[in-house]
Amino acid sequence: MNASAEDTSLGQRMAIAQDMTIYHAETLKDELLAGLNGAAAVELDLSQVAEIDTSGIQLLMLVKRESQKQGKTLAIVAHSPAVQELLDFYNLAGFFGDPLVIPAPKVN
Repeated sequence: MNASAEDTSLGQRMAIAQDMTIYHAETLKDELLAGLNGAAAVELDLSQVAEIDTSGIQLLMLVKRESQKQGKTLAIVAHSPAVQELLDFYNLAGFFGDPLVIPAPKVN
């Protein structure tokens, strides 16, 4: 299993512990959708994702849309630097309702 899950007081917390690339997308898709079906709310921990590509972003968007269709909550609760960089690049923090903090540039 590539995603681990544990129940929390708010629903289920799933942690992805491998790369979210095209090479793992099919397996991760099945696991994430199964996790979504098992809870009213899912917290997604991406802190251990060392590499993510466009397939990984598409997968996150699919799971977010599915959660909305089902009236469930999906929240990304931890980001690896790779995930944060790609979410910033695609300007998707708002899509996920993500409270990601992006530091402002320093002014001298």
